[in-house]
Amino acid sequence: MVRRTPDKDRSTVARHATLPSPRPGRGFLKIAGITLGVVLVSAIAVVAFVVTDYFNRFNDGAVTLEGAPEVEPPSISAYPGEFSMLIIGTDECGEVSTGLLGERCSEADGGILNDVNLLVHVSAEPRNVTVVSLPRDLMIPTPECTREDGSIASETRKTQINSIYQNAGMSCVAKTVTELTGIEIPFAAKIDFDGVMEVTDAIGGVEVCIGGDGIRDRHTALDWEPGLRTVSGYEALQFIRTRHGVGDESDMARVSNQQQYMSRLVKKIMSDEVLSDPGKVLGLADTIVDNIDPSDELGNPLRLAQLALSIKDVPFSEFVFLQYPVFADPDDSDRVVPNRDAATSIWDALKAGQPVQLTGDVSNNGGVELVEPAPGTDPEVPATDPPATDAPATEAPAPRATLDSAISGQTAEQETCANGKQR
Repeated sequence: MVRRTPDKDRSTVARHATLPSPRPGRGFLKIAGITLGVVLVSAIAVVAFVVTDYFNRFNDGAVTLEGAPEVEPPSISAYPGEFSMLIIGTDECGEVSTGLLGERCSEADGGILNDVNLLVHVSAEPRNVTVVSLPRDLMIPTPECTREDGSIASETRKTQINSIYQNAGMSCVAKTVTELTGIEIPFAAKIDFDGVMEVTDAIGGVEVCIGGDGIRDRHTALDWEPGLRTVSGYEALQFIRTRHGVGDESDMARVSNQQQYMSRLVKKIMSDEVLSDPGKVLGLADTIVDNIDPSDELGNPLRLAQLALSIKDVPFSEFVFLQYPVFADPDDSDRVVPNRDAATSIWDALKAGQPVQLTGDVSNNGGVELVEPAPGTDPEVPATDPPATDAPATEAPAPRATLDSAISGQTAEQETCANGKQR
């Protein structure tokens, strides 16, 4: 190719000709337009990079759920209709938790237990969210399952729920929970110790309430006085793991305390402090992608956004945290078995899309205590009627399904405190 010389690049306008002077306003608009274009192109490039990066990282190693229902491809809108998701928390140690927990991690036998099992159900419009905690000591039958490597895990008559992940993987946990509840599960995710710490760090911590005599638990190295305390990182992990420091020291008492944490976590994530801070939102998304192992239908970040849009306007009164009802296991006093009759009231409500009405205690095992009135309210100020208005009457709220009194739990609107014990 012939290279153009500087002379050939010169303008053909004579040197002595009078050139028009550029108008300052027009020049400014031109620069502004170019700048805006560069910013827009850069923003699109950054968003495209972030989405592609998230998709590649999050979808890597996604697990296929055996027997899960088919769902529509994700789109930039709220998820249509109802959906359920299984979230399991494992006792798996990562790099950070190994350094903090020491022998707890180094002396583990290599098995990974699904100690936290949460069935999250979101109804169709009007939206409500129900989170059912299944105790780690729950003894239930398991179906035949296909492992990720293609081998078969045989069905069992009676297995402790927290051993299913170790034996057959996340898909089998979801399949087992579906058989127990009758609720189809299209989405599932796993989070480990490091993930719990990273998520709370990403949102700047979660304020929890310590009641009773405070928490002293040598098993989790806790020695906290009563009062409000913002926990993040390792302290958040200690708080949700404590068992001997709350209630009757049972796993069910621990579950109730975890529900207090989850309730306050929901409030923090949906607060202006987080949602109005782009840095925190992006940091939280980045943390989730790095610390959660999803099922394949959940492995697309666009799907996560779609599910999040479905619950963004749900009032705290419609976030309900329930504990699966149980009986003592007649074969082992340290284990529990399903109270299926009481649990039926949960599954009937979820299938009908009805909001639920709690009639039981916030905790059947003393893990938490209800704070009345909620902090910041004045019990001396009576409730007042709403001001008169000429606006047309709104549609009557959906009827609530009354749950069996054996079912304990709380709404995110309620305030509870850990019923601390000094052990």
